[in-house]
Amino acid sequence: MTPPETGGTPLRFGYGTNGLADLRLDDALALLADLGYDGVGLTLDHMHLDPLAPLLAARTRRVAHRLQALGLQVTVETGARYVLDPRRKHGPTLLDAKPDDRARRIDLLLRAVQVAADLGAHAVHCFSGVLVPGTDEDTAWKRLAESLTPVLDAAAAAGVPLAVEPEPGHLLATLDDFDRLRRTLGDPDHLGLTLDIGHCQCLEPLPPADCVRRAAPWLKHVQIEDMRRGVHEHLPFGEGEIDFPPVLEALAEAGYQGLTVVELPRHSHAGPRYAADSLPFL
Repeated sequence: MTPPETGGTPLRFGYGTNGLADLRLDDALALLADLGYDGVGLTLDHMHLDPLAPLLAARTRRVAHRLQALGLQVTVETGARYVLDPRRKHGPTLLDAKPDDRARRIDLLLRAVQVAADLGAHAVHCFSGVLVPGTDEDTAWKRLAESLTPVLDAAAAAGVPLAVEPEPGHLLATLDDFDRLRRTLGDPDHLGLTLDIGHCQCLEPLPPADCVRRAAPWLKHVQIEDMRRGVHEHLPFGEGEIDFPPVLEALAEAGYQGLTVVELPRHSHAGPRYAADSLPFL
C-alpha cells in the first residue's frame, strides 16, 4: 500500500480479526493481504487461534508461516468476550476477588505473550477489567499491579512489549490511569500503551491528536475507528466526530512504528465490506 503523505514515519495499517469473526482465520488473513493491509490485530478467540485448545504451539507455528507467506505483521490482542467464561463478558478479569479467577486471566495473558513471541508480534494487548462491586479502588489497583507483574516478567523474557489499553468503564480508563499504573509498577521497560483513538474522542479531555502526542513515549499499539463524544460505540469511519488527518499526522510525527489497527468488533456481519472501505479512508 502507499503510505500516508505525512512528515514522519510511514504508518502501517491493520484490521482486527474481532471484526472478521464470521470468517475462518486463513480466509481473514488472505482477505487483509489482498486488500493491501500491512498487518492484523489477532484476537485470540475460539474461532481464531483458540488459546485454550490443545496443540497451541503447533497451531501458532502454522499461523506464523501463513503470516509470513502473506507478508502480514501482527499484534496479539486479548479482548475476546467469552473465551474464558461463557456467561460473563470479558470475565474473569485481573481485578476479580477470587485469586483463582485472577489466575485464569493471568494464564491467558501468559499464553498470549508466548503466542506473540512465536508469531513475531510487535506487542501483546490487554486491559484492566471493570471495578468489581464491593471492591474499593485502592484494592483494585493493588490487584491489577500484582496480576500484571508475572505477565510483565514473561513479556520481558520474550522481548515482547505488553500494551495496556485504557478502556471506558474499566478501572484503567484514561491516560491518567495508565500513568498511575506505570508509576505503581516502577515504569518497567516492557510496559507499553495501547491507544484507542475512538476512546480518546469518547472521554479524554484532550483532542485525539493531542492524546497521541501525550502518549507517544509509551505507545506500542494503536486501535482506530470513529466515535462520538461521550458515547462508547465503535463506528465506521465517517460516522462519528473524529478529524482523522491530524491524528494520522501526529502518529507519523511521533515515529510510531507499530500497527494502527481498525477496531470494529460489532461489524463482523459485514466485516469484508468494512475492511475494504476502511483502508482507502485512512
